[in-house]
Amino acid sequence: MSVYWITGLSGAGKSTVAAALYERLKCIESVVLLDGDSLREVFGDDIGYTYVDRKKSAMRNSRLCKLISDQNISVICATISMFDVVRAWNRENILDYCEIYLNTPMELLYRRDQKKLYSRALLGQITNVLGVDMPFEEPKKPDVVILNDGVLTPEAIVEQIIANRVLYERN
Repeated sequence: MSVYWITGLSGAGKSTVAAALYERLKCIESVVLLDGDSLREVFGDDIGYTYVDRKKSAMRNSRLCKLISDQNISVICATISMFDVVRAWNRENILDYCEIYLNTPMELLYRRDQKKLYSRALLGQITNVLGVDMPFEEPKKPDVVILNDGVLTPEAIVEQIIANRVLYERN
């Protein structure tokens, strides 16, 4: 089954798009929705936000996605996980892996800032925020790239993901 790996920075719309994709797919296939924040909580919130901790968390998510998909259940995973090595592992180890990158302009992320990560990081109140004081590895060859600048609805983004998957499966 498929693993839909939805990635992007904090505030890019990963959780919203993942939920809309889940609603679309749950009627036609067995599917599980995993969200980065929820996964941290499920795993006991035992690791921090340093580069090493983030990579460890991302690999946990990858292995869990593989375990579930190997049992013929599709997975939608919404996670920052901005590491080339993690995405390479996914491509190498997950049979039907679809990487979706929600590319959102930084100025829009700063304005959205729902979790107040960017504003607190810019004020020096917190550290290890991707896109502020921690560099991120932008996906090099995602299967789907969506410019999520607020113009498209989550449902329109899901339609683009589905359309891309149909084209991919035909080739």
